[in-house]
Parts: sequence; C-alpha cells; structure tokens
Amino acid sequence: MDSKGNCLRFTKMHGAGNDYIYVYTPECPVDDPAETSRHLSRPHFGIGADGLILIGKSLTPEADFTMRIFNADGSEAMMCGNGIRCVAKYVYDRRLTTRTDIRIATLSGVKTVSLLAAQGQAVAATVDMGQPRLVGETPDGDVFVSMGNPHRVRFVDDAEALDPAHEGPLLERTDGAGERCNVEFAQLCPDGSLRVRVWERGSGVTLACGTGACAAAVAAHATGRTGRRVTVGMDGGRLDVEWREADGHVLLTGGAETVFEGRVGRGREADGYFT
Repeated sequence: MDSKGNCLRFTKMHGAGNDYIYVYTPECPVDDPAETSRHLSRPHFGIGADGLILIGKSLTPEADFTMRIFNADGSEAMMCGNGIRCVAKYVYDRRLTTRTDIRIATLSGVKTVSLLAAQGQAVAATVDMGQPRLVGETPDGDVFVSMGNPHRVRFVDDAEALDPAHEGPLLERTDGAGERCNVEFAQLCPDGSLRVRVWERGSGVTLACGTGACAAAVAAHATGRTGRRVTVGMDGGRLDVEWREADGHVLLTGGAETVFEGRVGRGREADGYFT
C-alpha cells in the first residue's frame, strides 16, 4: 500500500456524510493512489468510502498544504468542497499548523478554508470556492455550472421520488462538451431552502457533494429561484452556501468529522486487512 509495502495509516472522515479515506503522504507515501482508492473504497471488502484524499505539504509559498482527490473508481477529481474542510480539520487537529485560515492547493487552484475551532479542535469550516462559471442551459432547463469541476443541475418537483442511481448515469455524460459531469437533482422547498440529491461521476450516489451544493445554489439564484444565500439539504446533512455579490465568490460552510483511524496492509494478492 505504501512505498515500502508496509501498513498504510489512514483516517476516515466525512463532511455531511461525504466520506473519504485521508492519508498524510509526508509520513505515508502512496505509490499508486488510483488503485489504492479503488481497493480501499469498496464497501464490505475495503474500508468503504467515496474515495481517497491525499494530504501533502506545499512546495510553493502560495499554499500551506496540498490535496489530491481520487474517486472510488480511481479517477482523479479536481475539487471536493466537503473533502477540503476535512483536510483543514486534519492538519489543524494534528497540530501540523496553528493557522485557522488554511490555504490548500487543489487541481482547481488554491482554496482558503477558514476554521471554527473549539477546545483545540476544528468543528466547522467555511471554504472560499472561488467564482463559479455558468456554462449553459439545456432546452428543458438543466443548468451547467463549473465549480472547478463540471456539474449539471436539474430542478425537480420531488427530489425524494427519483432514483439518482438510475437518472444520474443517463445525464453525467451530457455536459455539452463530452465531459463526464456530476449531476444534482434540486428541489426548491417551501421554506426557501434547497433539497439536493447527488450523482457523482466516479463515485456514484453520495450522501453529499460540496461543489454540487454550490452548483445547485448558483443555478437556483441564476434562475431566480433563491437569493444569494441558501441552505442546501443533502442526504447526509445540511450545508450553507453564499454566492457573494461583492466579488462573485461562492462560500461553502459545513461541518467536518473524524470517524476513526486505522492501519491497513497487504494480504494475499494485495487484499487489504486491518491491523
């Protein structure tokens, strides 16, 4: 699993139920992150997760740490709004930094995470997700939004009545440019909040998606359904999104939780086992 074939130390974390396996690579290098993610993300046979996130030290002054995201199928993602909050919590809780405003380099650029801490532990975080890009709209009203990664937002009357596992694969390859995209099914609720269910490319149905919550909020405001601030209810919890008018940046606020820590090593034919 690691460069020496020894046990791999990991931490299981989640943001609104969007769960990943986190590894701090300066202490535990991972030679083949795509295969490691495929292997360990499997329910029942592995740790079980939406994917693998590698945390590294930044080699440039623009960022404090780096983050690489691998989906459950081994494909590399550009950005994860829930995952980056957990990365910030990871480095703060382990005293790898004393900063509460942490700059993290991703494939979508450097993002700043502002932590809310209590008794030496991070309990929530706000991520500056940068400026969204409205890519286009289909004749039936689906909105394409880029949050550094591509999203297709479909507004529905009843989010609970649909099956994202059926509908998602039909829509993920139709972003207008041939690229696979994440799909959000968004319902406007009577209280003005959004109920959103997610199909993530590379991971399937997930309990939450941070960039997906942002994409849904941007699409809802752009189409006159909500204001610039909205609460997004996902299967795994609630996230708060603000599309700031002053600079056009999207702010994502939510919790970050550590589930457990462990080690996993090589078994027969690279089957994992817990120690």
